[in-house]
Amino acid sequence: MMGCESDRILLEYVRKASPPPFLLKTYMLVEDPATDGVISWNADGTAFVVWQAAEFASDLLPTLFKHSNFSSFVRQLNTYGFRKVATNRWEFSNDKFRKGERDKLCEIRRRKSSSSSNKPQPDVQVQAAKLGQIEEDDQKSSSSTSSSSELATLIHDNKRLKQENGFLSSELAVMKKRCKGLVDLAAIYGGDLDREDQRGVDDELEVEETCSEGPKLFGVRLELEVEAGNSK
Repeated sequence: MMGCESDRILLEYVRKASPPPFLLKTYMLVEDPATDGVISWNADGTAFVVWQAAEFASDLLPTLFKHSNFSSFVRQLNTYGFRKVATNRWEFSNDKFRKGERDKLCEIRRRKSSSSSNKPQPDVQVQAAKLGQIEEDDQKSSSSTSSSSELATLIHDNKRLKQENGFLSSELAVMKKRCKGLVDLAAIYGGDLDREDQRGVDDELEVEETCSEGPKLFGVRLELEVEAGNSK
């Protein structure tokens, strides 16, 4: 019996000495100067303020809490007794959650689910729900805008390709016409050359025949005798 009692006391001590992971992670985010533009302490360090709820949900929550639901984060704060202390911004306070007093985190206890005090404050719950709806609408709007942009790009590209195709078709028709003209011109010029060559051959044959027959008088070939060495 004494052993079981000792173990129970030791376990209780360890539990009290270690702050809940949710509180420790939240404290780390608030303390980090790199995220002061999104979440930080208020002026006197008695509460923390989420300055940019949308950016906090999309960029910081997934790094430590594995989700991007700001409404869920607010509900968690309420289960640990945090109160929303400002109406115009997301400012939360807990007597044991103070700047420079990290050791007091161990004194913050999660409220039992059966307790009526576990219910979140109505205004906080409504505002968190509204923010969640806004985030969802923003995501849908972003998706719709992206789809519209992609569709417009596809239509533009399709129109451009049709114009380029028409231009190439026109160029091809012009080139075909030019090629046909060159072929016709080559055929005409080649025929003239053949006729000129044939005419030259006929003239050469006629000259050869004339030279070989000798002179003629009224169609009768004359035979000339050449006397060599008798002229004085």
